[in-house]
Amino acid sequence: MDRRTLLQGISVGVALATPAIAQTQPTVRWRMATAWPRSLDTLYGSAEALCRRIGQISEGRFEIRPFPGGELVPALQTFDAVQGGSVECGHILSTNFIGKSPALGFDGGLPFGLNSRQQTTWLNEGSGRDLLRALYRKFDVVNHVVGNVGVQMGGFYRKEIRTVEDLNGLKMRIGGFGGRILAKLGAVPQQLAASDIYAALERGTIDAAEWVGPADDEKLGFYKVARYYYTPGWWEGSGSITGIVNVAAWEALPPAFKEMFEVAAAEQNSLMMARYDARNPDALRRMVAQGTQLRTFPRAVMEAAYKASFETFDEVAAQNEDFRT
Repeated sequence: MDRRTLLQGISVGVALATPAIAQTQPTVRWRMATAWPRSLDTLYGSAEALCRRIGQISEGRFEIRPFPGGELVPALQTFDAVQGGSVECGHILSTNFIGKSPALGFDGGLPFGLNSRQQTTWLNEGSGRDLLRALYRKFDVVNHVVGNVGVQMGGFYRKEIRTVEDLNGLKMRIGGFGGRILAKLGAVPQQLAASDIYAALERGTIDAAEWVGPADDEKLGFYKVARYYYTPGWWEGSGSITGIVNVAAWEALPPAFKEMFEVAAAEQNSLMMARYDARNPDALRRMVAQGTQLRTFPRAVMEAAYKASFETFDEVAAQNEDFRT
């Protein structure tokens, strides 16, 4: 057999074998429900980037299509949808779901708690990852850290907060432990999805609202209807963002696809913090130029919040074993 004949034979063999090889590779298509509006290119944009990266690594064999909050399910029902299996995965801030277990606060962030570097250390070099995996398994969910928003602002207010007494009767959009603690100080916490906050603040249904920080708050338009912008956002030392996957969907994945998800999640965990650090300063300057008044919470307010936070932790620990351990 001459060289030309041999090469022709090899080419034909490869052509015939390629479809068979392709057929042996699984194709997985998931949907991801997020808790974010499309306008937030830091949070929702990170979910898009996570899904896109998984598609790239898998060469299109593992595709996840993200959806803004409200398109598949209401934003605050994302956890339930993933837990029940109506969607395969979600992109959330777990502190919004502490009604399921207060111990979820250790994932999203606790008042006066760990900053982003400390949270990452606890997760990867401490026992955090294993503890949280065991907790989420109780809800038929597998959790993945997919981002962190870092230190947050204290929200926009229609009136100044000069004393603890100014919190009495204050209707504020805030979820998680921050809401519980502010309630101890006389405020009236309300949990709203991001897309509903502006209208409530504009109509006066609420008096104040917190979300994340300048980059997001500017896009949500809070500065147009509330003048005073406070710092710090003491209710979360940092806001860790979680990708949740239905346990049955996760266990059905080939091992290589699980690794792809983990790698893409770790990548976004790093990139999200960088995006916020890059975008927050310019957003803050623009809002100040539009008339936003920066304020720091008075020392008396911070001290009262700190005291109420640790009282709350003790109360919850006495009633909930997961939080206690």
